[in-house]
Amino acid sequence: MISTAELFGLCAIIINFIAYRQSNANRYRWISALALAALSIHFLLMGAIAGCVVTAIAVARNFIAIRWRGSIVLWTFVAINLGFLAWEITTPATWIALFFAYSSSLIFTVGAIRLNDAQQIRRWFLLAELLGLCYAIYVGSVSGTVFNLFNLTSIILKLLQDRRG
Repeated sequence: MISTAELFGLCAIIINFIAYRQSNANRYRWISALALAALSIHFLLMGAIAGCVVTAIAVARNFIAIRWRGSIVLWTFVAINLGFLAWEITTPATWIALFFAYSSSLIFTVGAIRLNDAQQIRRWFLLAELLGLCYAIYVGSVSGTVFNLFNLTSIILKLLQDRRG
């Protein structure tokens, strides 16, 4: 029987696979926000707080980045990420988990707010997804691991498809 946490993770995988197939950056941001909300709940139910926090921040970031992507928005979300990181350093969380989660989040933050070209977003998000994969493996998230593997595969396939076309 699948746990509630893994059920949310499975929903995140399916929704985010659809997101990475979008050719429009704002449509990607919107669909990705839904997937990230499901993944945030997954990490919360697992007790993986850094993963829950950074994906919850990403939901808000993606919705705001649909309309606003200026420097103020960028630096606000960088500050939010750094603020939560500072808070989490005071918790029993391991530094390696925090490094993976927040490094990935900062790359996603800059990419989601500053980039408006789906092709460029995919290229930068390869590194962020690899860091997310390391986090998911580290915290023992099966769905998070599959989520990142699917995302990496989807990004690579879409980049190859665009290169051929």
